[in-house]
Amino acid sequence: MAADGSAGVAGGRLPLAEALAERERAGRPIRVGVIGAGQMGTDLFVQITQMPGMEIVAACDVRPERVEAAVKLAGDGCRRMEVASRARDLAHAITRGRLAVTGEAEAVCRAEDVDVVIDATGNPSAGAAAALAAIDAGKHIVMMNVEADVTAGAYLACRARAAGVVYTLGAGDEPTAAMELIRFVKALGYPVVAAGKGKNNPFRTDAIPDDYREEAQRRNMNPRMLVEFVDGSKTMVEMVAIANATGLVPDIPGMHGPAAPREELHAFFCPREDGGLLSRRGVVDFSVAKGVAPGVFVVAEMRHPRVRERMRDLHLGPGPYYSFFRPYHLTSLEVPLSAAAAVLFGECHMQPLPVPAAEVGCVAKRDLKPGEMLDSIGEYCYRGFALSRADARARKALPIGLAKGARVRRPVAKGELLTLETVAPDETTPIFAARRAQDAMIAEL
Repeated sequence: MAADGSAGVAGGRLPLAEALAERERAGRPIRVGVIGAGQMGTDLFVQITQMPGMEIVAACDVRPERVEAAVKLAGDGCRRMEVASRARDLAHAITRGRLAVTGEAEAVCRAEDVDVVIDATGNPSAGAAAALAAIDAGKHIVMMNVEADVTAGAYLACRARAAGVVYTLGAGDEPTAAMELIRFVKALGYPVVAAGKGKNNPFRTDAIPDDYREEAQRRNMNPRMLVEFVDGSKTMVEMVAIANATGLVPDIPGMHGPAAPREELHAFFCPREDGGLLSRRGVVDFSVAKGVAPGVFVVAEMRHPRVRERMRDLHLGPGPYYSFFRPYHLTSLEVPLSAAAAVLFGECHMQPLPVPAAEVGCVAKRDLKPGEMLDSIGEYCYRGFALSRADARARKALPIGLAKGARVRRPVAKGELLTLETVAPDETTPIFAARRAQDAMIAEL
């Protein structure tokens, strides 16, 4: 029997598409709660209406009109909205076939008739709070919030395991797309030399929202979110998410980020003694060359003569290093697959190991003065910067998820790494509490 009680294939579980189709036929769609109705949340509304066996039954946003706009854009597949507040009011609305809408994320997480929660806020503190509320309520949690994951994901995943629910990053982002290739290569028994992505925007480390408002409007994006991509913060976050799920590490602080063409990834991301950039095997990195984004890659080492003979026959080169490439990732459009897999099969697409391998720190975009309060990722004060966990601990790097609202204690020059000695995080936030709990958890391992 499959996890949803249906008959599987040859005594096993049904493939995901068939399992969703069966839920649709049975009139028992997976009931999804969405936290955040911005760009990512709106994509979820549209995508889930295209899929059998799933529906959004509850949504949270501090601006209910954004949920209304998402529903209107999604069209006929959505329920009619009904504003509610408490969890039991949401459950009552859901039972009557309505889309329960609230400004309280915890109410969505605790509503009785929600099977799985998707966090689409992009705010580390909001993401940590939503994840913990969902886990405490016995709900699966799908994180589109990679910033929260790289800050306290090991703790959140541990809490989910203890509660018997799934904590997973969502399919469709570069980390989960890369994990498909990593698992493929590892299942074949080949060492992973490097894993990464193509950076899909110009790499301008001093980018600020003022310079990107017109482009953001044209692309229907928040300028802050666009800058998070341009200044490299998102790339650093995504590569550290891969590191923490696999044990791979940045080879150097900030990674190499060469203009490595798609056809030559294996020539760049291999050890120095073989003509590459790397001082070690088993790293995360990225390429800024055109033609790599929006894809992800893995470089594997394949030494056996017979294997290399076969690879030559397949026109994949002489080896011993080979690139495996997925040329796309569908961002928010793939995320519902993770929600479905969690509910139907108890399956996690990606989560951190108990002890992180890397950290996203912060580098000042401009001179910072004592008393200043730091803004959000993708704004004016700092950008993300990937380090191995050993480097981050040695330098007392400020985790990027703790940066918003932190106070500058000492002068920090443009280009300097922010540390826990130069900046004081806001200790009242959910993400700070989750990170403190993670540090304590790791200390006991």
